[in-house]
Amino acid sequence: MDDAASPENNGEPDADVFVIGAGLAGLACARELTRRGLRVRLLEATDQVGGRVRTIQHPGGFLLDRGFQVLLTAYPLAQQLLDYDALRLGRFYSGALVHLNDPDGSGAFHRVADPLRHPRDLPATLLSPVGTLADKLRVGYLRWALQNTPLRELFARPETTTAEALRERWGFSETIIDRFFRPFLGGIFLEDELRTSSRMFAFVFRMFSRGAAALPAAGMQAIPRQLAGALPEGTLRLGARVASVEGQSVEEQTVRLESGAALDAPAVVVATEAPEARRLLKRDDGHPEDDIPPAAHRSTATVYFAAGRAPTDEAVLMLNGDRGAGPVNTVTVPSNVQPAYAPPDKALISASVLGAPSASDEELQAAVRKQLRSWFGAGVEGWRALRTVRVDYALPEQAPPYLSLPVKAVRRRPGLYCCGDHRRTASINGALASGRAAAETVTTDAPALQASP
Repeated sequence: MDDAASPENNGEPDADVFVIGAGLAGLACARELTRRGLRVRLLEATDQVGGRVRTIQHPGGFLLDRGFQVLLTAYPLAQQLLDYDALRLGRFYSGALVHLNDPDGSGAFHRVADPLRHPRDLPATLLSPVGTLADKLRVGYLRWALQNTPLRELFARPETTTAEALRERWGFSETIIDRFFRPFLGGIFLEDELRTSSRMFAFVFRMFSRGAAALPAAGMQAIPRQLAGALPEGTLRLGARVASVEGQSVEEQTVRLESGAALDAPAVVVATEAPEARRLLKRDDGHPEDDIPPAAHRSTATVYFAAGRAPTDEAVLMLNGDRGAGPVNTVTVPSNVQPAYAPPDKALISASVLGAPSASDEELQAAVRKQLRSWFGAGVEGWRALRTVRVDYALPEQAPPYLSLPVKAVRRRPGLYCCGDHRRTASINGALASGRAAAETVTTDAPALQASP
């Protein structure tokens, strides 16, 4: 698989296709190309695969995920490309606990459960102050409607913001939008104003309704590592940062590495985040391709703590139902979902914060601890802060008209291609789907490529 020391080709093609970037899109593309019989070189700038799907091995036996922090098992491409049994998935509870503050300053958690999967929790769900009874009946109808509507129809509906769709299309009250949908969807879209495309909301809510949120036993980076493990020996080259893709207006292009090496290839696939794709895919006149999203993006920060005892024994998502009450949006205990995330005598707590906080790591940890003390009590003071993980470019901006074209072209011209989650839904599924689509397009063009001088 790994070929970090392979020689430069000095202008002589040693591959049919160069794929730039070993994130999920690049890995899916390389895997499909090799399956179809093409010689592939996968060039990755860093020392490991995964892109925005990484797991940090923290001293003491903790696994800290960086970037995408759950896998939705209903993702169609994930089901096709991944071996779930080998990943040894642990699944979250199908629902959430919503923390709400009372007027007297005290607070409590209120349960919102999927009654089809947790029928015993139906009374608690119906009685919770998270929304009205009509709201909860609407959630059931929404779940049914999104599950039973073909995806093509969902993506053909008029695109608006998620907030507008919840109010006007589905009839939800401001209470349940503020107390449940903002923190729940905020953790997925990384913004709580719910400006994200209504088409993305419909897709994601359908995935939650059809499957579970899960964690691999070895951390989220086990997903790209599994994809990389299926590649032929010599395909992957780490530490190969690409400086430019030259000759984009001619039949054969040159991939120039920062080391100065020039790699000629009949076909090149740029499988990077959108800002890097815009940089590499400048035409000969110096302008980037117009339909690659600009630099607008979503950021996130996660504060990880170690504790002698978890604040809950459940593998459940905990939501901040009081917008503005503190920096925390969601809290989970990953070691309740996957015991391997922490040593046997410890618990791992993850607190997610939306955006790019200007506070230092120490200041952010203190603010998070203060808020969680009001949730879980004085025991929070004994938690040990492990690390604050910040991701600047966590997702591309997905406000309308982001999905006005749900599937964007991967072919720039025969021989030059682009894939990534910015070509589809900004998700694990979108990255995998875009990568495979690029591979299919390359092989469609392959006869012409092979005939090129």
